Amino acid sequence: MTAEPGRDRVYPWILVALLSLNFGIVFFERNSINVLMPFIQPELQLSNTAIGALSSGLSFSWAVAGLLVGRLSDALGRRKIILVVAAFIFSAGTLLSGLATSFAMLLGARLLMGIAEGGVMPISQALVINEVAPQRRGLAMGSMQNFGANLLGNFLAPIVLTSLALAIGWRRSFSVAAVPGFIVGLLLLWLVREPKRESPADAPTPSASKVAVADALRRRNVWICVVLSILLVAFLVVFAAFMPNYLVQVRGMDKVTESWLMSLWGLPAMLYAFLIPGASDFLGRRPIVITMGAASALIPLSILLTDAASPVWPLFVMFGLGATVSGTYPLVMATIPAETVARPLLGTVMGLTMGLGEIIGGVFSPTLAGLAADQLGPQAILWILVGISSAIFLCAFGLRETAPAVVRRR
Repeated sequence: MTAEPGRDRVYPWILVALLSLNFGIVFFERNSINVLMPFIQPELQLSNTAIGALSSGLSFSWAVAGLLVGRLSDALGRRKIILVVAAFIFSAGTLLSGLATSFAMLLGARLLMGIAEGGVMPISQALVINEVAPQRRGLAMGSMQNFGANLLGNFLAPIVLTSLALAIGWRRSFSVAAVPGFIVGLLLLWLVREPKRESPADAPTPSASKVAVADALRRRNVWICVVLSILLVAFLVVFAAFMPNYLVQVRGMDKVTESWLMSLWGLPAMLYAFLIPGASDFLGRRPIVITMGAASALIPLSILLTDAASPVWPLFVMFGLGATVSGTYPLVMATIPAETVARPLLGTVMGLTMGLGEIIGGVFSPTLAGLAADQLGPQAILWILVGISSAIFLCAFGLRETAPAVVRRR
């Protein structure tokens, strides 16, 4: 698209809204297998280890794509077309998931989805940084990454897909889940404009680029954000992969109540998508990450400290409060790294934080959690989540503050 006079004040927020919608559909399709697992597991006879391996496989291909595509988008300067192609491919992967008749076929479909989805976040955040003023960066980046993902992937997905599976079966539910991705791909093609590329005179030389990358990798915030990203992804993947099945198969909760409880990760998190990153613009990134990391432990502890005979409403409250940690994902994966390194390295560094978060936190944690559940019992999942929350809380103390308003005050 070409810029129109007087439109530049509006376009950045149109961009944020559209990219948030796209990432919400990414998460809707990614979470579909977790939501539908209580229906899939009996038919395909999957163990906890197999369930974990499905999440690990998608995370592995997501991570590889995140590392490579972020760097590729920096080198080519063609971010828009990569997003459009990715939207069509990950939607095709969702369709194939509904056709799977074995663990191997289902794993293959998830690997394809991960390849398409991995580059979406670093490219989207790089687009936002190019268009949004620094004083609104935390709010814009948080809204882009969190609002759509929580509305579609974490709130609506459990309710909608469970209802569809009960009505038309889990296989046809995957077909319905794939449709929005094709639609948003066309919207991206129509509405997003490619950022202006640097002129050859302004572009860094290969040797200067290598020096800049090496300097970025020496920054303490970059590596702490990598560690926090690993922990945050591990928490989300283990929670999403095992909690629905745990609540139904172990806790004895009916599937409708379970779907509404799982939606409590997404419903309040739509507010947190604005509130928490926006608050970090004024209160600071570091204290927000520390506090929300501690709050995430409320989710597994609420299950551990109650039993099936207890009232269900305290679980809804604790799940809603624990979901505040969702507001820290864009801060750790995008905002803090972006405020630490030079702009030409944004795609590379965000690809690093998101890619390593996926390849270590997303690949290894669900498989190890599944093995632990098979060997030690299903409650091992809950203790693993408590341990991850504690590690997030402690690691966040190592961050250096980057919020522009807070740095200026100091």
